[in-house]
Amino acid sequence: MKAYSAKIMFKYTIPRVLISLFPSCTWKVKTWDKVIYLTFDDGPHPEITPWVLSELQKHNAKATFFCVGDNVQKFPAVYEEILSAQHATGNHTMHHVKGWQLSDSQYLNEINKASGLIQSKLFRPPYGRIKLSQLKKLRLNYKVIMWSKLSRDYDANLNILESISAMKQINSGDIIVFHDSEKAFPQLKQLLPALLAHYSNLGFRMEVLT
Repeated sequence: MKAYSAKIMFKYTIPRVLISLFPSCTWKVKTWDKVIYLTFDDGPHPEITPWVLSELQKHNAKATFFCVGDNVQKFPAVYEEILSAQHATGNHTMHHVKGWQLSDSQYLNEINKASGLIQSKLFRPPYGRIKLSQLKKLRLNYKVIMWSKLSRDYDANLNILESISAMKQINSGDIIVFHDSEKAFPQLKQLLPALLAHYSNLGFRMEVLT
C-alpha cells in the first residue's frame, strides 16, 4: 500500500531533481505557519473564474491567479473582479506560449506584452517550460513561481478521487496548481469544493503569493 501511495504521489508532486535544476524559482514557501498557497492558471474566464471566486469566498480563502494577457484583454471586468476580491495576480505570458519553443527575445516580448495588462512581479511559465537563459533574464524583474503540488485538473481522464487524495497530502508552504480554464473545469468543479473544505477543516489559511 505504501509503494502504491508513493507511486500515486509522484504524479502530483514535483520531483526534487527538477527543483534542483531551477533553484532560483519558488517551488514552495518557507514558513512555520499553517499556510498553503492556491494558484489558478490560464484565466480569466467569464464563467469559470467567477465560480472559482465564489468557492474561495465560502472559505475565506485567497489565491493567486496567473493570467494570460490575451484573456485579460478579452475579459477585463473578470480580471478586475479578481483584484477587487483581494486576490493576487501574476503574468502567464500574452498567449500561453512554451518557452522551449521560442527564442529568448520572443519569449520576453510575450511577457512584456502581458505586463501592460497584468501589473505584477510574479511570473509562472506556461507548462512550467522555460529555458535557463530565459529564466536568468526574467529574474531581473520577476519572481518566478512554480509549484509543489499539481492537481492535474487539466486531464479529462483524471481519477478525481485519486487527485483529491493526493491533494490532501499537503504541508505548510505548499503551492498548489489548479486551472480556471474550460479544459479543466469538469474536473475542477469536483476537486475544488472538496479540497477547500478539507484544507479549512484542517485549519490551514489560504493566502496570496507575494
